[in-house]
Amino acid sequence: MRAALFQGPELSFDVAANLAAIASAAQTAAAAGASILVCPEMAATGYNIGSLIAERAEPADGPIAARIAEIARESGIAVVYGYPEADGGVVYNSVQVFDPSGTSLANYRKTHLFGELDRSHFAAGDELVVQFDHAGIRCGLLICYDVEFPEAVRAHADRGIQWLVVPTGLMSPYEFIAESVVPTRAYESQLFVTYVNRCGTEADLDYCGSSCAIAPDGTELARAGRHEELAIVDLELDVLRRSRRENTHLDDRRVDLYPFMQEKTS
Repeated sequence: MRAALFQGPELSFDVAANLAAIASAAQTAAAAGASILVCPEMAATGYNIGSLIAERAEPADGPIAARIAEIARESGIAVVYGYPEADGGVVYNSVQVFDPSGTSLANYRKTHLFGELDRSHFAAGDELVVQFDHAGIRCGLLICYDVEFPEAVRAHADRGIQWLVVPTGLMSPYEFIAESVVPTRAYESQLFVTYVNRCGTEADLDYCGSSCAIAPDGTELARAGRHEELAIVDLELDVLRRSRRENTHLDDRRVDLYPFMQEKTS
């Protein structure tokens, strides 16, 4: 399965411009043979935009969603995008997935909120493992800070996830998360991880880019620089199966010694 990771847009001004950038990336990705485009955290609206988050927040079936569904249909590929989700007077930091027919496959609300940047605008989601199937692969969703908790990634592995999709908004000076933590998560939980970051600057944040795709054996399949980029990567289930045969971390766990962990991830 070929995936496209969109590290952009680097210049994020308004919703219309962001959606146009996503549409262009989707067309380029489709031309490259990708069947899915993954965009960053809050890709549709901007992330560090203060009170504009509340103004731009919308339900999961709002105008932004309608345009993303249209982009998916026009390009013929699935699209994963981040946006502020309004629901009953509460706003969540969410990621939604539309398939090539424009049907919503999954909607995930960020469960681990990062500092005041998140807590001043968003409520935390209460469902950790949200899944969808694409091209014969069982996929899971996390957002940015979520992946820094090994328990969150392991919960996905325990539920059969093969590919963990992580839109993110990582800023300097935390480059080591993309460079070291994300590959570790892929290896220790034996799954593919794609970590798709923002780039450029937004208010006082300098996003560090470095979007990546990591195989279950820790191999780096793709790594972006600091600027806007569309990375294309092939995810092969044979690689996953071989890695899990050779690196038997999931099977070798002594769950009898830490049953409390099993209770929390079940």
